[in-house]
Amino acid sequence: MKRKMLCTAIGGVLLAPFMVMAQSEPAAASAPGSQQATTLDELTVTARRRTESIMDVPVAVSAFGEEQLKDLQANTVEGLQGAVPNMNIAQGRGSANSVNVAIRGIGQPDALQTFDPGVGMYVDDVYYSRVNGALFSLFDIAQLEVLRGPQGTLYGKNSTGGAIKLTTKNPFENEGGAVEITAGDYGRLEGRFYVSGQLSDTVAASIAGAKITNDGYVRDPASGRRFNDDDTTAVRAKLAFAPNDAFRATLSFDHTKQDAALTMGRPMADLRATSLAPAGVVVLNPAQTGDWDHTAQTSFAPGKGQELKHTGASLAMELDLNEQWQLKSITSVRNLDTESYIDIDASQYELGDVLVALDQSQNSQEFQLHYDNGSNVHATFGAYYMKEKVPSYQEAYADDLFQMFGAGIPFLRTIEDDLRTTSKAAFAHVNWEFIPTWTLAAGVRWTEDSKRYDRSTSTYWGAPFAALNETVGFAAQADWTATTPSISLQKAFSNNLMGYISANRGFKSGGFNGRANTVYDTQHAKFDPEYVWTYELGIKGSSADNRFRGGATAFYSKYSDFQARVSQDVGTFPVLNAAEMNIKGVELEGTMLLGNATTLSGQVSWLDAQYDSFEDFRLDPSYPGFDPNVNHDHVPFSPEITARLALQHVFGLANGSNLTIGGDVNYRDDTWLSVDNRDVLMQKAYTVAGAYGVWDSPQLVWQVRAGVRNITDKSYMTEGQEFASVGNIQTAYYGLPRNWYVSLRYNF
Repeated sequence: MKRKMLCTAIGGVLLAPFMVMAQSEPAAASAPGSQQATTLDELTVTARRRTESIMDVPVAVSAFGEEQLKDLQANTVEGLQGAVPNMNIAQGRGSANSVNVAIRGIGQPDALQTFDPGVGMYVDDVYYSRVNGALFSLFDIAQLEVLRGPQGTLYGKNSTGGAIKLTTKNPFENEGGAVEITAGDYGRLEGRFYVSGQLSDTVAASIAGAKITNDGYVRDPASGRRFNDDDTTAVRAKLAFAPNDAFRATLSFDHTKQDAALTMGRPMADLRATSLAPAGVVVLNPAQTGDWDHTAQTSFAPGKGQELKHTGASLAMELDLNEQWQLKSITSVRNLDTESYIDIDASQYELGDVLVALDQSQNSQEFQLHYDNGSNVHATFGAYYMKEKVPSYQEAYADDLFQMFGAGIPFLRTIEDDLRTTSKAAFAHVNWEFIPTWTLAAGVRWTEDSKRYDRSTSTYWGAPFAALNETVGFAAQADWTATTPSISLQKAFSNNLMGYISANRGFKSGGFNGRANTVYDTQHAKFDPEYVWTYELGIKGSSADNRFRGGATAFYSKYSDFQARVSQDVGTFPVLNAAEMNIKGVELEGTMLLGNATTLSGQVSWLDAQYDSFEDFRLDPSYPGFDPNVNHDHVPFSPEITARLALQHVFGLANGSNLTIGGDVNYRDDTWLSVDNRDVLMQKAYTVAGAYGVWDSPQLVWQVRAGVRNITDKSYMTEGQEFASVGNIQTAYYGLPRNWYVSLRYNF
C-alpha cells in the first residue's frame, strides 16, 4: 500500500503538467531578468557530443549540476542511487574502489577484469575501461549526465546499458575558487578545494583537490578493528589554451590514491567445510539473520587492505575549420594500479579469501568531425582507437575449506594473467530537420575488438595432498566485430513540447573466463559478445511559463547472449552465454517550481525484465551438482519499481542571506543480487530518506551545509557475492547506516 501511494503520488505530479502542455501555447518572452525567481534554470547536455537543451535531445538522459549533486548528498557517483530512473548503482562487492552499475537491467554482473562494463563511464569524454577506479569522488564536477539505453554511434566505446558522463570544470568558465571542509560521524573528515583563473588573455589554469577520510562503519567486536573506511587523496590540474576564436585546447592531469581497510560484508548462508575423514559437512559459521549490526571478523591480519593508484592525462583540442566544420581530438593515457585483499566469505575462516592486484594501462585516441549548416543539418563523423593492457596477479586462500579429523588442509592458488585489448571503431551520425518541426536522426558504428589472454594458475595443497599440486595454463586470442545502427524520428509539437521514437543497437565484446582453473575450463574459456536492440518512445516538455520541466519514456529491449558467470563445482566458475531477455519499462522524471522558492522534483520508473530462456546445465536434475536452490526467475539488479520524491524550499532572511531546507524519499522494490537468485541475496523492498539544510551568506561567499542520510537507519543490502560451490559462500554488502555531516565552504 505504501509503495502504491508513493508511486501514484509521484506519477501524478510528473504526468499532470504534460496534460497542460499538450493544450497550451508558449507564453511571450519576458524582459530579461523579470522571471529569475519564477522560472527553472535552463539545462543543457552534451549527450550527442554537442551542447543542446535537454528538452531537445531524443535520448533518455538525466543531468545534474554541481549544486544538484550536493542536494543529492552524493560525494561519489554511488550517491546517484534512486535519482535516475531504472538505474542501480552501488559500490562494488568487497571493493573500496569499484562500482557496479546496471541501467534497465543491463550491466556487468561480475567485477573481474576480464569482463567489459555494460555501462560506459566517461570523464571529460575519456572512456574508463575498468569498474575498478570508477567510484569517482565528486570534487570538481561541473555536470554529470546519465544516458539510458545502448550508446554506440556517438561514443568512443560501445555499451549495451548506457553511459555515465562526468564533465569537470572549465578554467575559462569557472574563475575564482572555493575551499570546503566537512566533518561527520564515523570519523568522517574531508577537505576540498578548487582554484581557477586566467594567466593571460589566451591561457587559463585550474587545480582541484580532495582529501576524504572516515574510520569505517563496520567493526570487529572483539578487537575493535575498523572496516569499510576510506582514505583518498585526489587532485586534478587543467591548463586551457585559446589563442584565437578558432582553436581551443585543454591539457588535464589527474591522480587519485586510496588506502583503505578491508570492505566487509555479511555471510547470509551457513559457511561450510568438507570433512574428508570422517566424511561429512561441517558448519563453520551459521547464517546471520535479522538486521545487520555492522560487525564482522576476518582471517586477514591487520595491514591487509585495499590500495589504489589511478593516474591519467588527456589533451582535448577543437579547431573550427570554417563556419560549418569543426575538428575535435581527444587523446588520453591512463594507468591503474590496485592491490586489494578481499574476504569473500566475510568471516574469520579461510574459505574464499583473495588478493587481486592489477596494473592496467590504457591509451586512447578519438577524432570527431562535426558539420553544422546553420539551419537544418548537423553531422558527426568519428574514429576511435584504444589499446589496453591488464596484467594481474591473484592469490586465493582456503585453508579451512577441507578438513581431516577436525584440522584444516592448507590450500593456496596463485594466478598470473595478462589481458591485451585493442578496440577500433568508426562512426557517423546525421541529424536532419527535413521539414519544419520534423527531425530524422540516423547513425551507424563499426567496431572491432581484439583480445589476447594469457593465464597460468598453480595450486598448492598441504599434506597429505601435495601430490595434487599442479599448474594449468593457456593462451587464447579472438576478434569480434559488430555494426550498431541507430535511428530516431522527432516531432516538435510546439516550442515547449516534443516527442520522439527511436531504435538503437548495442554491443558488448566477448572475452575469456578469468577463472579458468582446470584444463576443461581452459578449453571452454571463450565467451561470445552480448547484443541488445532497444526501441523507445519518449516525450519531453516544459510548461509555457517555464515552471515545469520533465519527460516520459517507454521502451522495449531485446537482449541476447547474456554473459553469466555461474558457480559450478569447487574452483570451477564457467561463463555462459546463457540467456535471452526481453526488458520493457516506463520512466517519468521532472522538476516543478512551486511559488517563488519551492522546488519539487522526482522520478518514478517501472521495469519488467524477464528471461525468455536461460540455458544452464546445472538445472538438469541428472547433473551431479544439481542445486534445487538455483533458479532464474528474476533478472538481477532489476527492481520492478523505483521512485524518488524531493522537496526544497528557500527562505530569504532579513540580512540578505538564504536558508535552504530540503529532503528526499527513495523507494526501491525487491531486488535480486545474484544471477542464481539465491533467496538470502534478495533485498526486500525498502524506503530510505534524507534531509539537509544550507545557509548562504548575502554575497554567496560563505556556505554552511548540514545533512543526514538514511534518517530511519534502515538496514538494506546493495550487493551480493555468490560462490556457493565454495564453502556455500553467499555474502551481502550493505548501504550506509544513518550518518550525518556538517560542512563549511568559502567561495572566492
